[in-house]
Amino acid sequence: MAIRVAVGSDHGGFPLKKTVVDFVKAQGFEVLDLGTNSDEACDYPDFAEAVGKAIIKGDAELGIVLCGSGVGVSVAANKIPGIRAGVCHDTFSARQCREDDDVNVLCMGARVIGTELAKDVMKAFLDAKFSGAERHRRRLQKVLKIEQENLLQKTT
Repeated sequence: MAIRVAVGSDHGGFPLKKTVVDFVKAQGFEVLDLGTNSDEACDYPDFAEAVGKAIIKGDAELGIVLCGSGVGVSVAANKIPGIRAGVCHDTFSARQCREDDDVNVLCMGARVIGTELAKDVMKAFLDAKFSGAERHRRRLQKVLKIEQENLLQKTT
């Protein structure tokens, strides 16, 4: 069974979204397209949340979210416990964020990155796997502890 990748974008990311969907499918992954479906103005948090929740619910294993810069969708996606989203506009960061940081959502800015580089970045991200190296597991545990402690703090 193919890995499913949830894809979402606001209007700023929409010009790149078809390229993303087509490329991910061409790489042998299933795509869960969560919108938007036009360049009509809309709000990036809605799509970042939809992609993040799809991963948390198990409807997708990875996500790619797009906005104008990639930053807004990253901020929004990272608010969802269990999501680790990274803005990547180069192949080194895209590969490293998966191998070292176990990032599960790639964020890109359609106004920042060109089509061919976006394909290279997605390939690096999708092909990489978490290394499981002891130092990376230790660091990830610290990140998860920060997340848990701050979730608990908000509820008390």
